[in-house]
Amino acid sequence: MRELGLVCLIRRRRRYVSYQGMVGKIADNVLKREFTATAPNQKWVTDITEFRVCDRKVYLSPVMDLFDRQIISYSVGTSPNLNLTSSCLRDALATLAPGQAPIVPSDQGFHYQHQSWRHLLTTAGATPSMSRKANCYDNAVMESFFGHLKEEMFHHTGYLSTDAFTTALDDYITWFNTGRGHTHREGLSPVQYRTQTLAA
Repeated sequence: MRELGLVCLIRRRRRYVSYQGMVGKIADNVLKREFTATAPNQKWVTDITEFRVCDRKVYLSPVMDLFDRQIISYSVGTSPNLNLTSSCLRDALATLAPGQAPIVPSDQGFHYQHQSWRHLLTTAGATPSMSRKANCYDNAVMESFFGHLKEEMFHHTGYLSTDAFTTALDDYITWFNTGRGHTHREGLSPVQYRTQTLAA
């Protein structure tokens, strides 16, 4: 191509960014990149990522427990609206035992600044934490999950419909939780690690 003077035009897709400026309350960076936990439901992380499937956009909002890196809840939708994040958080909070009150880090997206998000956390006794603006390393664990997800089930597969994609996504998250080994968890899947650790 160089010899013939040809140039390959690549259309770069912009990464989805939920930050819309100050639209609510910004929380302190309580987590401070301390990505380890000694028990379940001490520290959760969350974020939103975007997929393009059949010329439509699909959004995923998961909540991950840093104890074993298990995805404890997630929601999928065609709009990155408040219901996407709030429904996921409500499902996660419903798994808490009495007395459990996790730190819940996120970025500064408008969903997490919104009063509805803060109300859910406050009611559950959970503590919000926000990464610094434009600093993806403050939420590196979730960014890593998104990277593995897209490499292992999305980038190399063409989906004929959003329903087919959603089914594959459900299957992937189930496998991620129950079958995929993690080096930082002694080669065990999140569920295996939790079961083994709590039984010790």
